[in-house]
Amino acid sequence: MSMMRQKAQKIATTMFFFFIAGLCEIGGGYMVWLWLREGYSWLFGILGGVVIFLYGVVPTFQPSHFHRIYAAYGGVFIVMAMLWGWFFEGIAPDVVDIIGGAIALVGVGIIFYWPRKGEKIWQQ
Repeated sequence: MSMMRQKAQKIATTMFFFFIAGLCEIGGGYMVWLWLREGYSWLFGILGGVVIFLYGVVPTFQPSHFHRIYAAYGGVFIVMAMLWGWFFEGIAPDVVDIIGGAIALVGVGIIFYWPRKGEKIWQQ
């Protein structure tokens, strides 16, 4: 497998884990929100808490340091939260949201994917 293909595969894998973590955090938080703010059953709160716990587990599969994973995840979270609002609440992101989300994703690329000596993500 070529070096470029290996890097692309590693990036795809890490983005998958960012996506799953985002679903867990936003989905779990949304279930708690529905319980406390919208009057849904307390079971939503319990299930939401379990899903948020899973959010704490998923980032451990990322090949980097804790602080970089969570810093980069913040940018992914920004975009996923706006998409969640669009798909589940019908509130489309406006131009400023899109610009901010794009800037956040550039930050993710710099923080998480810029090659650094000693980072596992770029090791063979």
